[in-house]
Amino acid sequence: MTARFIERIREAAAGGLLMLGLLCAGGAAAVDYTPHGTQPGLAWGIQPADACEGCHRGFAPADGPLLPYNTWSGSMKANAARDPLFWAALDVANRDLPGAGDYCLRCHAPMAWFEGRVSKTATPGQTVNGENGCLLQGNYALPDTKGNDYGGINCQYCHRMMPSGPAGQTTAIGSARIWLDDATQCTNPDGSIYGGPCRRGPYRYDAGSPLEPPHGWVASPFHAAGEICGSCHNVDAAETPAGPVKTLILNDGTDTGQTFPVERTYSEWLRSDFADVIFRDRLGDAPAQQPALARGQTCQDCHMRTSSSPDARACVNNPAGSRQGNLPVHEFVGANSWVPRLLKAQYGAPDQLDREDAFDRTILWAKEMLMDRSALVAVTLDPYVAGQASLVAKVKVTNLSGHKLPTGYGEGRRMWLNVVARDAANQIVFVSGAYDAATAQLTEDAQARVYEVLQGIWDGASASCKVTDALGRKQFHFVLNNCIAKDNRIPPLGFRGGSDPALRPVGTTYPPQAPGADRLVNYDVASYTIPVPAGTPLPITVTATLKYQVASRDYIEFLQRESAAGSIPAENTLCSANPERPFDVGPQNLSRGEFLYQLWNDPALGKSPPEDMRSAAASTGTR
Repeated sequence: MTARFIERIREAAAGGLLMLGLLCAGGAAAVDYTPHGTQPGLAWGIQPADACEGCHRGFAPADGPLLPYNTWSGSMKANAARDPLFWAALDVANRDLPGAGDYCLRCHAPMAWFEGRVSKTATPGQTVNGENGCLLQGNYALPDTKGNDYGGINCQYCHRMMPSGPAGQTTAIGSARIWLDDATQCTNPDGSIYGGPCRRGPYRYDAGSPLEPPHGWVASPFHAAGEICGSCHNVDAAETPAGPVKTLILNDGTDTGQTFPVERTYSEWLRSDFADVIFRDRLGDAPAQQPALARGQTCQDCHMRTSSSPDARACVNNPAGSRQGNLPVHEFVGANSWVPRLLKAQYGAPDQLDREDAFDRTILWAKEMLMDRSALVAVTLDPYVAGQASLVAKVKVTNLSGHKLPTGYGEGRRMWLNVVARDAANQIVFVSGAYDAATAQLTEDAQARVYEVLQGIWDGASASCKVTDALGRKQFHFVLNNCIAKDNRIPPLGFRGGSDPALRPVGTTYPPQAPGADRLVNYDVASYTIPVPAGTPLPITVTATLKYQVASRDYIEFLQRESAAGSIPAENTLCSANPERPFDVGPQNLSRGEFLYQLWNDPALGKSPPEDMRSAAASTGTR
C-alpha cells in the first residue's frame, strides 16, 4: 500500500465523505486495518465458552460469585459482541471509514474474526464483506456454544494469549495485536501430551495434584501481569501496513507523528506508582533476575479480586475451599452498570442466555467499585460570617484507581461534581452540576467541574480541535479523531505521563507532587463561589457528590442521528444476505442506532442514569 493511498484515506476521512470507495470485487474494502499479530486461519479454532463451562461453572449458590464461568458470564468482556452501544458505534465507524469494522470486531468478536467472518479470510489478500458484523454466526441471545460468534471475549481467547509471536515477535501492546498459541498439541510439564494448544494461566501445578487441570496447561507469568490487559485496554487509531490512519495533532497544530491514542488505560497504569511491581509471583518460583520491588498493584489485583471465601474453588471437580485466598475471581469489574442492565433485559432470560444472576452480580460489583474503590471526596469552606455576599467552598476529589479517573473509551463517558448548598431551613441556595434524570440533561454551568476527555477533528482553517458540528452539537467520530480538545481526567497516584502528548492533561494543569518532581498529584481541587442572599438563615451546608455516567445524552443522540443521516438500514435488512437472518432478537427492524436510542428511552432501563460515587459535606457556623 502506497503512502499516497494512505493520504487518500486521510483526505476522505477529514472531508467527512460518506464512502471512500470499495476497491475490490464483491464490494469488500481492500484496506487491511489489522495487519499485526496472529491473523485469521488458525490451525486450532478458538473453542467457545461452553467448552469450559462444564468444569468451570457451578450451580450451587456458593459457586455463583466464585467460579470463572459464573463470574465472567455477566461481564462486559463476555458480552462484548452483544453490547448495543458497540453496534451503534460500529455502524458510524464504518460510515466514517469504510472497512473500519474489521479493526473493531477483532476485539469484540474474536472467534468470528479469527475464523475469517469479518473482513479477512485465512488467505492473504482475500476479503469478505463482514466489517459490519453481518457474517457473524448465531445471535445475541444464544448461549456461548460452537457456532455462536456473539460470545465476546471468551475463556480460550485469553488463555491462549502469548507474550510473543511464533517467530519471537514481541507483543505490541494495544488494539488486540495479540499472539495466540496455535499449536496442535500441548506437552505438560510432566511430559503428558494433550490435543490442542496449551491453556495458559498464572499457576504451576505439581504432577498428580488434585488441582492439576485435566487438559494441557502451561504456567504463564504473562497472565499475572498488566501487559495482558494492555493487549486490549490501550487502543490506537486504526492502522494499515503503511502506518496509522490518524496521528495526534497538538492544539498548536503540530503533528506529532504518533498514532492517535483512542484509549490509554494500560499506559496510564504503567506510568503510575501502581505499576511499581511488574511481576507478581503466583508461580511459586519467580525468575532470579526479577528484583525485589516495593508493593504495587496490577490490573488483575483490582479487576479480578482474589476471593477470601471459604468455598473458593476454580473447578467443580475441586474441593470447596481448595483455592481460598488464591482465586482471582473472573468478575472483570469496571464502572459500567448500565449496559449490563440492557443486556439482562434483552438477552438474559432462562430461555435465552440464562444469566440474569450473573448480570446482577456485574451490576452490583460495578456500583461497589464506583462507590468504594474509585475516589475520595472532601469539602472545606473558607471562613464565613453572616452578611457576607458569598461563601467559598473547595471540593477535593482524590483518585484511588490505578489509571486516570474516569478512564477507557472516552466517548460519552464522564464524571462530574454535583454541588448543592442549603440554608438552615434546608432550602437550596446554590447548585452546580445539576442533572435532570427525566431528560438526562447535565447543566454545565460556569462553575461546573466535569471530568472527561473530548477528542475531535483538527480544523486547519480555524486552527482548533473541533468537537462539535456546525449546529453546536457534540460529535464523536472516533475513527476520524486526531486531536484532543480537553482531558482533565484525574491522574493516578505517581503519574509520570505529564510530558507525554498521548497522556498529558489538556486544558488543565495538575501540579507535581513536589517542586521539580516528575510525578503529578492524584487529586483535583475545585473551588466554588456561592452567592449568599441577605438574610439567609445559617448554617449553610455544602454537599458535594461525585457522579459517573457511562453514556451521555449527547452521545446516544449522536449515534441515532448519524445512523439516520447515513441511511443505515434496519439490522435484518442490513444483514439480509446472512442465511441466519432475520433475527427475532436485538434491533431486528430497527437500525442499531435507533435500537440503542429506544433502549435508552425505556423507562425501565433509564437513560444511562449516573451513579453516585462519593459524597461529602461541610457547614458554616451559625453566625
